[in-house]
Amino acid sequence: MDGKQKVKKERAAFICVKNTIDGAYPSLVLGINAARQGMESKIFYSFMGLNMVLRGGADRARFFPSGVMGAIPGISSLATGMMKKKISKANIPTLAELQEMAQLEGVELIACKMSVDMMEIDESKLIDGVAVWTAEEFLKYAKDASICLFT
Repeated sequence: MDGKQKVKKERAAFICVKNTIDGAYPSLVLGINAARQGMESKIFYSFMGLNMVLRGGADRARFFPSGVMGAIPGISSLATGMMKKKISKANIPTLAELQEMAQLEGVELIACKMSVDMMEIDESKLIDGVAVWTAEEFLKYAKDASICLFT
């Protein structure tokens, strides 16, 4: 290979459709680690996951226990507080901190155009640096990804 040929980076694509603590952490952790391994990394936020890339959205993420426990009134507030304490005690960055880390590491955060339109989101409400792509644009990227995960 001569010096003029550009080596194409491996790609990683992640899809986040939840605005919950357990729904948002995986895509960010995986996206950051993919970037650290030299991959081009993007996270596509759609449906309720779109709330994660709204200003303050990461701070509003909650934890909902599964099963019968999740149906008890007030339990999500208690569970969210407990989960945030566990995260802090383990020295794990908050979701907002992880989003900032991800962007600094070169992970691109992308809002789904259809979800933005459907939820009537003013794009100025998105955190800085978030792109807005159609599903077609994301698929064009993801079809060549070595890793494509729905988190």
